[in-house]
Amino acid sequence: MVDIKPTAPKVALPPVGTGPHRRRLGVLALVATFGGLLFGYDTGVINGALLPMKQELGLTNLTEGVVTSSLLFGAAIGAMLGGRIADGWGRRKTIILLAVTFFVGTVVCVAAPAFGVMVIGRVLLGLAVGGASTVVPVFLAELAPYEIRGSLSGRNELMIVIGQLAAFVVNAIIGNLWGEGNGVWRVMLAVCALPAIALFVGMLRVPESPRWLASKGRNDEALEVLGQIRSRERAVAELDDIKRTNEFEAKVERVSGWRTLLGNKWLIRIVLIGAGIGVAQQLTGINSIMYYGQTVLIESGFQQSAALIANIAPGVIAVVGGVIAIANMERINRRTTLIIGYSLTTVCHFLIGIASMTLVEGNPARPWVILFLVVAFVGSMQTFLNIATWVILSEIFPTQIRALGMGIAVFCLWIANAFLGLYFPTIVAATGITGTFFGFGIVGLLALFFIWKFVPESRGRTLEEVEEGVTTGNIFVVDKKQTRA
Repeated sequence: MVDIKPTAPKVALPPVGTGPHRRRLGVLALVATFGGLLFGYDTGVINGALLPMKQELGLTNLTEGVVTSSLLFGAAIGAMLGGRIADGWGRRKTIILLAVTFFVGTVVCVAAPAFGVMVIGRVLLGLAVGGASTVVPVFLAELAPYEIRGSLSGRNELMIVIGQLAAFVVNAIIGNLWGEGNGVWRVMLAVCALPAIALFVGMLRVPESPRWLASKGRNDEALEVLGQIRSRERAVAELDDIKRTNEFEAKVERVSGWRTLLGNKWLIRIVLIGAGIGVAQQLTGINSIMYYGQTVLIESGFQQSAALIANIAPGVIAVVGGVIAIANMERINRRTTLIIGYSLTTVCHFLIGIASMTLVEGNPARPWVILFLVVAFVGSMQTFLNIATWVILSEIFPTQIRALGMGIAVFCLWIANAFLGLYFPTIVAATGITGTFFGFGIVGLLALFFIWKFVPESRGRTLEEVEEGVTTGNIFVVDKKQTRA
């Protein structure tokens, strides 16, 4: 038997309602998700910029992988640092700092005269990307009412794929109009400065997270912020609920951060589950397609310029899938969404491997069949996995360790991403498309088992209910399909 501690009493909240507060919430979410746009553009721009950069800077297969993965290793560090800074300094100030880091990293990359400086710039961008991937989803989840938390938090992932699509379109336009040489990749990278400036200016007018303020005992300020994005009745009731949960948690555990995490087996378990969710998402190979999509399409039979244009198709379907995912986020359970997603992506992996094996090089159908399957994979990924992954990670960690837990999970996510980005060119060169995607398919089967066995359900619960369920262990033993009526 599992020893379950009593939970704080539940109080029904008034409905969210409509009015100026809903519009204000939408504006705040839009500004914050410019961090996601930067995340997407910076990770996607390398897809088209890499080949001309490789020629100008004289990169080898290994240094090509280093340039790509340096951002990802930086992102792993940024995820951890961002979480810790956000817990102590606040979500808003941390996002402002990230905007500055995005801008500085962009300038260094654009001006890079050689491989070493480029790596430094990419690491700086990685710190900002990793920090944004941790802090922005947490900020959005803490702003949102539980009834629309999934769709509001999911907007960040939608902005990520919009940023990637923007990178693909900009790359295709610049690459085909201006050619592949003459520093054209510097122009591709420079575009990133614009959303960095927009994020910085916008966040100066955005308030702090009300849940972070309440966790620091600043209840009057928390109520003021809630009053901007809720009806007055709902704001008062929600703050009372937050304070009740904070008081309950203070009785259970009086320390914070790592000591809180290591002192509670249920918190350790949820952080390990979060890390598993993040790593599983990356081992689908989605970001390898986003970084090396042009390389994969050239390998399948497209010419270089045609591959640059064809590469837009996965970006388009990613945005379409993101819109569908947000529409379904409050209709389908998180676990169900993840299970459907891993089932579809795993099938796509095996089909890509079979197609590349049966359609020999030179077959005119080969590039188009593989492109179709890659688009189907990206569409499945975006519709059922990417947004759901980031939403559930933003929901499952208690307030006292929310940014820390998110940071650990996203650190693991980025480390998996980084090693895959580093070795993907070498893997494709050694095993071809066939071996690469068969490998992704096997990992997908393992991910399906993990999701089915360990991941709890968080849809339909307030963050306070999720927090109590995680802290006491209830969320792991109740019916995982249970949701608020």
